[in-house]
Amino acid sequence: MEVFGSSGVRGTVGETITPTFVGQVARAAGSEWRSAGHGAVALARDTRRTGEMLADAVASELAAVGCDVRRLGVVPTPGAQAYCAREGVPALIITASHNPPRYNGVKLVGADGYELSREALERIESRLLRGDRDGSDASVGWDRVGRSERVDGARRRYVEELLSAVDREAIAAADLTVALDPGHGAGATTSPEFLRRLGCEVVTVNAQPDGRFPGRDPEPVAENLGELGELVRAAGADVGVAHDGDADRAILFDERGEFIDGEALLAALAAAVLDTDDATVSAVNVSQRLVDVAEAAGADLELTPIGSTYIVTRILELTAEGRRVPVAGEGNGGVLFPPYRPARDGAYTAARFLELLADRPASEVVAPYDDYENVRINLPYEEGSTRRAMLEAAETYAHAADAEVTTIDGYRLDYGDAWVLARPSGTEPLVRVYAEARSHERASDLAESMAEALEVAAEEARS
Repeated sequence: MEVFGSSGVRGTVGETITPTFVGQVARAAGSEWRSAGHGAVALARDTRRTGEMLADAVASELAAVGCDVRRLGVVPTPGAQAYCAREGVPALIITASHNPPRYNGVKLVGADGYELSREALERIESRLLRGDRDGSDASVGWDRVGRSERVDGARRRYVEELLSAVDREAIAAADLTVALDPGHGAGATTSPEFLRRLGCEVVTVNAQPDGRFPGRDPEPVAENLGELGELVRAAGADVGVAHDGDADRAILFDERGEFIDGEALLAALAAAVLDTDDATVSAVNVSQRLVDVAEAAGADLELTPIGSTYIVTRILELTAEGRRVPVAGEGNGGVLFPPYRPARDGAYTAARFLELLADRPASEVVAPYDDYENVRINLPYEEGSTRRAMLEAAETYAHAADAEVTTIDGYRLDYGDAWVLARPSGTEPLVRVYAEARSHERASDLAESMAEALEVAAEEARS
């Protein structure tokens, strides 16, 4: 696809993301949904300063093609998905998830509450690219213009659904103190209340909704979460929880204030629920930790291209085949529990981890999965020609390596004791290089060696 990446479309506001552009996306999506019989569309956003401006543009275009607009306001992405599933309406969410404050974007959700499949996105993108040349996206007459209404209570209903889906008694009995950093994002409007109603004592940092993100960058990675680690130690908390901008991810700290690798978190959660003949789904950058857990449980591990859209699609396919998929996701904190909902949900993920703390501390829960080190290098590009040069260099590098090569998404090289992967980002002008090994030195060597080959090709392309 030319417009939609693995998680929608994102970019810098005023450059690639403008009211005109998001309006065009809304017109295409609204026309597609209207033709499928959906007369109403939900509209939600995260806390970004540009969100309301872009939402206004979206609402106008949805109404122009005859869709009633249900404006949910600021709500976590999983909260908007819960609304879609409950009300049977699709949604357009204005969010750039973990990207910096200058970014914003669009995520599309179906009336079932799931991210749209690639096929559905392709149909909408086709409408977007052809414009209204065939009249299928034309504005309706004045007497059929959609109406806009503000919907109250979406956040409250979301919290109530979360509370009914987890083991409240076990969590309350553990008498936990939780340090929470929602990063000024949409999770600041729901996660503090949710955790307190679970019976936890909650202490917070960066918990005021603020689209400038003054406390930290929205991406919940270790280098952005120093304050949370300090808060865990200062408060004597049992665990620390951090979200990204739209709160569909959760990253954790243990009781010592030490960062829990997202791959270790996914492996621990999977080990608690996987059983013989189950299936789990992850992306091509999957950690050996999850491979080991699946093998120990006698479960199948299915790999997809990177991006929650691909993972959700595969989950639904397996479920339709009668397979049980109790857990899935990626090592960035984006975990899915399909029996609850095949969607990433940071608050639900955090609560499922809290359930594991009834008889042992967080550090012991993840200790069996601390055997590997991960390294990631981001290589930016400005021109498509530079991107192509880097990917061609990755292909050459892969064919010359003494490793098993996988090309599901980019080029993954498995060496037995370690692996390295190069693939283009679906949301940013970056080629990402990932590596994993039992030592940081080995992982760094693999990542730096591949990155160097790509950088040389990029420099030649620029000259």
